[in-house]
Amino acid sequence: MNEQSIETEPKFRIRARHTDSTVTVYQAYRPQIGGPAARTGRFPSAWKRDRMTWIKPSFLWMMYRCGWGTKEGQETVLAVEIDRAGFEWALRNACLSHYVPDLHADQAAWKRQLRRSPARVQWDPERDLHHNPLPHRSLQLGLAGEAAARYADEWIVGIEDVTPLATEIHGLVRAGEPARAKGLLPEERPYPVADEVLGHLRA
Repeated sequence: MNEQSIETEPKFRIRARHTDSTVTVYQAYRPQIGGPAARTGRFPSAWKRDRMTWIKPSFLWMMYRCGWGTKEGQETVLAVEIDRAGFEWALRNACLSHYVPDLHADQAAWKRQLRRSPARVQWDPERDLHHNPLPHRSLQLGLAGEAAARYADEWIVGIEDVTPLATEIHGLVRAGEPARAKGLLPEERPYPVADEVLGHLRA
């Protein structure tokens, strides 16, 4: 993404690797979870279903979060390809993780919605190769309860260990070769989603 496109990028828009039927999201886990997940295409029994799990369509935001796979407990970076219908179900049933007066009647109404919702959304500043914040936002989608179970059991099409890719890109960034690093980034395009799916989440 060049400087001109950054300036014209809408503040709230989902950008992701996607096909006609799937969308790729990223997570990072300790090797005891990430390794088996990549080998079998399913999360192992050690993966906790009773905890909220956050999925991120932005590779660079995941790199910012996990330190290119160097942070403790986040050494294995996974690209998880999931069913688009499931992803959009989560968005339809999500609540913003913070109160926004223009979208919620009052704080009490927002808190009731938050308690009922199996998914929640945060919009955090997107990051560049050096982890500097950009003007537009990156979607973070938290899944709990029914949403987490559907994610693990129904939506996953495939899981790939992309830790080597993260390491390679990080090495090029550290070597002062941003053009080569950028050339290896997964191609993320605007994700087509109807206003009725995303409108209640544009913070």
